[in-house]
Formats: sequence, structure tokens, C-alpha cells
Amino acid sequence: MRHATLLRTGLSALLVIGAWTAAGPVSASAAPAPAEPPASAALLSAMQRDLGLTEKQALTRLADEKAATAQEKKAQRAAGSAFGGSWLDAKTGRLTVAVTNAEKAEAVRATGADTRLVEHSAKTLDAAKARIDALKAPSGVSSWHVDPATSRVVVNVVAAEQADNDVRTFVAKARKAGPVTVKTTAEAPQTFAAGTVGGDPYYTGNVRCSIGFSVHGGFVTAGHCGGTGQQVRGWDNSYIGNFQGSSFPGDDYAWVNVGSGWWTVPVVLGWGTVPDQLVRGSNEAPIGASICRSGSTTRWHCGRVLAKNETVNYSQGAVHQMTKTSVCAQGGDSGGSFISGDQAQGVTSGGWGNCTSGGETWYQPINEILNRYGLRLHTA
Repeated sequence: MRHATLLRTGLSALLVIGAWTAAGPVSASAAPAPAEPPASAALLSAMQRDLGLTEKQALTRLADEKAATAQEKKAQRAAGSAFGGSWLDAKTGRLTVAVTNAEKAEAVRATGADTRLVEHSAKTLDAAKARIDALKAPSGVSSWHVDPATSRVVVNVVAAEQADNDVRTFVAKARKAGPVTVKTTAEAPQTFAAGTVGGDPYYTGNVRCSIGFSVHGGFVTAGHCGGTGQQVRGWDNSYIGNFQGSSFPGDDYAWVNVGSGWWTVPVVLGWGTVPDQLVRGSNEAPIGASICRSGSTTRWHCGRVLAKNETVNYSQGAVHQMTKTSVCAQGGDSGGSFISGDQAQGVTSGGWGNCTSGGETWYQPINEILNRYGLRLHTA
């Protein structure tokens, strides 16, 4: 980025000006540095606004979620083939693990997690979902995902189209694929790209999107924002780089190289302020965890993780392995960052609704993007 101009302006969700400099030597008698806060003031404020929490409740929730994230993998190993999925109970702050074998429950509880006996293993449910993924979905089918709490595959249908013959045919085929529950949703999903508007993070052609997370050599964003080779311009219309890889539909991720006076740092910005949230890793938050999003249109908004590995049926085609949230978003927020505490979660893909009346938004998980392109997240 262009140093002086951007230091005064502070624009995007992720690309920031300047370099992080190492502190000078500290004498042996110096007092220890204060502990890093679990979240920035802007993130805590957004959690309070969007989740109806006090500051103390937001801090407690972040601590619970950090513990549950670390606990989840241990609990899954303890459950073995009986593992049926897991989720965070926001009321108790505890991780619940579904198991198909009561004998495994004790081993799971030894990790500190609660347990629930269910009918189907995660492996069985994932296989059922994969069979549904192979079907061609009509526009009236919104999405489908595995719900560990009910031990079913949930198929979401647009309420106004549930009586449509093609929708009913799809649902009938889905039921044959495995244990299915059908729910309705208000609207069909759509991506959140937008036409060119001045003063926003980046443009490709006449489309505006938001920067995701910094990686070494560039940044990640949504695939529907541009195809491989397309040029990317910054908020000031100066050249940043090009899409080095892009996938949509099927997936919704991409990465852009950064050069020409622009560079990256591991930060998600709060709007109208100095750099806000340091990114320290990409540990995946569990279902039920709080999560926040930063985008160039609606800035900071928070909500909860509702489902993982959901297939979303956009008009352009289905996108797989998405995470659904209760966070709102609008046009131009596509590609922006989803973060839980100081852990990167993914890039904004699309959803339904808006930040006035509410809605739901999906993101493409960050670790899948990093693995696909062999990228390394830029962390503090």
C-alpha cells in the first residue's frame, strides 16, 4: 500500500500500512509485559451489540470458546468411530460431544466435555450428505448440512417454494440418501459482491469486494470476486496484484498476490480506528461459538456459528464445505474476514437478508484455502 496516504485513511479489513517493528532490548529488571487482551475493544463492542451481551459476558464467552476449541480434538480422538459431532452450548459455556456408543461417553467426559447419545456417527451423516451433494438441486433448495445435535442431515428449502415439484423431488431423493430433516428459510442465498463504489478496499473489473486475511505474499478472499489472472485495484484505484488462483462455484475462495507498494500485516481492522484485531492463528471454532465479521460495506458484525460443512445452492451453482453463521452481511462484504477471538476462521461468501432486518451468512473456512494453495497465514 501507499504508506503516508493509507496511514491517514486506514481503509480495509486487512491490508494495512507500515511494518511491525520489533521492540528494543529489555533490561533484566524490567517488569513483565501485560497479558494480551482476549479481544480488541471494537470486537467486544460488536459482540455486545449483536449478541446482546455485557462486556463481562463477552469476555467469559471468549474464554469458554478458546477452551472448547482446544478440547474438541481431544474429545473426538476419545470418541473414535463413535464420534457424532460436537457443538458449544452458549448457555453453559461447555462443549457437547455426540457419541453413538455409551461406553465411549466416559472417555469423552474425561476430556472435560459433556456427551449426548445419538443414533448416527459423523461418518454416517457425512456419507449421507455426500450422496445429497451428488444430486442437482433446484433454486428452491437453499442449502444442506449435517446437524450433530439432532444426528440428521438438515435440508433447507425456501419457504415460498417448498411446494414446487422440483423441490419436492429433490427432498424425496435426499430422504433416500440418509436421515434427513427438512427446514424452511426465508430467502435463497446470494453472493455479496457489489458494483463499483468509491472508497472501498479493492476492485476487480466493476465488482467491489473485501479483503480477507493476509498470507505471506498476498491475501485470501472469495472466488466469486474474480477469476485467475484478473487484475486487482485498491481503494485509491492503484494496482495491487492479480488473482493467482480462484475457484467458484464448487468452492468460493481465491488468493491475490500483493506488490507495487502494497504489503500485508496480520490485522483485521476496526472501521475509522487504528488497526484493531491481531490475527494469531486459525484454530477452528466449534458450532455454537460466537464469531465476528469485518467487511467493507457493513464493517463489524457478530453472531454465532450455526452449522459446518454445509452445501450452499447459489444461482451460479452449489458451493461445498461452507460454515453457516447468524451474522448479517450485504453487497461488497464478500471476501471479508470472519474471526473468532484472535483466530482466523474464513472469508465471507454469501447469504440472505441484510444488516437492517437480519439474515444468515456463509463463509469458506480459511484452513481449506491455505491448504488448497499452499499458503501460510500471516500471524502476529
